[in-house]
Amino acid sequence: MMVARLTDGLREESLAGLPGWSYDSNRDAITRRFLFADFGEAFAFMTRVALIAEKADHHPEWSNVWNRVEVLLTTHDAGGLSTRDIQMAAAIDALVKG
Repeated sequence: MMVARLTDGLREESLAGLPGWSYDSNRDAITRRFLFADFGEAFAFMTRVALIAEKADHHPEWSNVWNRVEVLLTTHDAGGLSTRDIQMAAAIDALVKG
C-alpha cells in the first residue's frame, strides 16, 4: 500500500499538535531530542518505542548517547513525511507523558 507524502498545509497543521518536534526540510522529516536521567531510562524508552514501531511496521531513525535519544521520522516509501510519522510521533509522546 502506497503512503502519500503530507502536503505543506497538513505538515504544518500536524506539527502544531506535536510540541517539541521540529521539521527537517533537508530530509522532509520530523525530529525530536529526548533527555533522561541516565542511560537506563533512555534505553528503556527506546525499548518501548521499538515495540510500538514493530507493531506499526514503521521504524524510526535514531541514536542514543548516554541519557539522550535523538529520533528522526520520515516515510521512505512516501519519499518524505507522511501520516505514519505523525502517528508515530504522537505515540512516542504518549510514552513520555504517560
